[in-house]
Amino acid sequence: MAEHTVDLLYRKLADELASLINNGGFQAGDRLPGVRHQAQLRSLSIATVIAAYRQLEDWGLLEVRNRSGFYVKAKPSAVVQPPRIVVTTMRPAPVTGQDMVLQLIKAANNPAIVQLGAAVPAPEFLPTRAIEQALTRAARNQRVRTSNYEFSPGAVELRRQISRRLADSGCAVHPDNLVITNGCQEALTLALRAVTTPGDVVAIESPTFYGLLQVIESLGLEALEIPTNPRSGMSLEALELALSRWQVKACVVTPNFSNPLGCCMPEENKRKLVSMLRERRIPLIEDDIYGDLSFSHARPSLLKGLDENVILCSSISKTLSPGLRVGWIAAGPYQDKVEYMKYVLNLATTTIPQLAVADLLESGQYERHLRRARGDYAQAVARMTEAIIHYFPEGTKITRPEGGFVIWLELPGEIDTFVLAHKALELGISIAPGPIFSASQKYRQFIRISCACVWGNRVERALVALAGLIQQGNNPARPIPPIRGD
Repeated sequence: MAEHTVDLLYRKLADELASLINNGGFQAGDRLPGVRHQAQLRSLSIATVIAAYRQLEDWGLLEVRNRSGFYVKAKPSAVVQPPRIVVTTMRPAPVTGQDMVLQLIKAANNPAIVQLGAAVPAPEFLPTRAIEQALTRAARNQRVRTSNYEFSPGAVELRRQISRRLADSGCAVHPDNLVITNGCQEALTLALRAVTTPGDVVAIESPTFYGLLQVIESLGLEALEIPTNPRSGMSLEALELALSRWQVKACVVTPNFSNPLGCCMPEENKRKLVSMLRERRIPLIEDDIYGDLSFSHARPSLLKGLDENVILCSSISKTLSPGLRVGWIAAGPYQDKVEYMKYVLNLATTTIPQLAVADLLESGQYERHLRRARGDYAQAVARMTEAIIHYFPEGTKITRPEGGFVIWLELPGEIDTFVLAHKALELGISIAPGPIFSASQKYRQFIRISCACVWGNRVERALVALAGLIQQGNNPARPIPPIRGD
């Protein structure tokens, strides 16, 4: 009898919560009250609440996020296809057409612009108060040290904390084998400088982060674009074919939540990739800047954990603060070379931010922030996706990222997104056009949207205006709705 009563109680709670979710009482990405809190609110046992939540999970309404809680699972309002994989003749080429990036970066600093272009989190997604306090403590407690250079390889406190976090991810890197950098961009620059010379060919994902393309261009290298799947990452079959045809000197990948696709490479593919390049003695550079931003379950593994010779680059720019400019590189056999090049390049990374980040890592504040941030980003991506499905023309294709905060769109018709981006800026909207994610300016019908913005009427009006621009691009007689005003 008691078991029957418990069964009725948990089913009643599950049915009630399911009704709230389906009727919009809880939105995609919302966190349900904690198990203990829910039990106290409803005078139920913890076991009953857990059973109800598990039932909702079985129904596909909830998902569990590691050490964070139960969240409403995102449900698309319509079935939307992912963007197609653009496959062209693979041939090494110099990087071109990156002038649009400068406009994008300038727009990111303009508060009058609706920021959907640059992948820079709005301050509301970041622990600004905790960062301020950590910076204050560093300046107060280590006054003499913070006024001096923290020469390469960087603050030992920070390197120890990063080493511990890497160990938690199954990746053993001694603190002495880490070099602190001015963000991940500098880490990638140092990595490529260590393993290439001008004229060399570098295999990269396609589409890929435009910052990597700028590094390749600045070093006089040639990019070999490898087709990349929105679900499984770089095509290993295409890479193997390219390696048989071209003398590739390095390969750069973002296996965990790549930018702009947001895909996470399956474990089997990671092992195959590492093995393929190790056999050919081709340096593998891993960009893990989004690795901590999984929407669910445990953090994905690192390529570096499969082979100590992998060069790992990362930073806290997407998770903690882009303004602190703190990144790192674990260069494996190129450690001494990277350490020296870092010194020659700019002597050192600023001391105070290093000590502040070490403080936030050691105190556990970084991990607490991550638990909240993962849910915030998941909700932001789900909300933006739903709005785009609602407002954009039929035939728009959208990625379903598993982490990070950007989405990749393929637009219908014959729209040129370079033109679209310029027209959007005139309306006060920043987007990232597809060609800047390609060395050869592919992806003319694609755009990347950053979801890490504060949602409100202003953003929603911007999406309506963008939809109007897209429609006008395919039908010049159609008027564009304004976005200014209340």
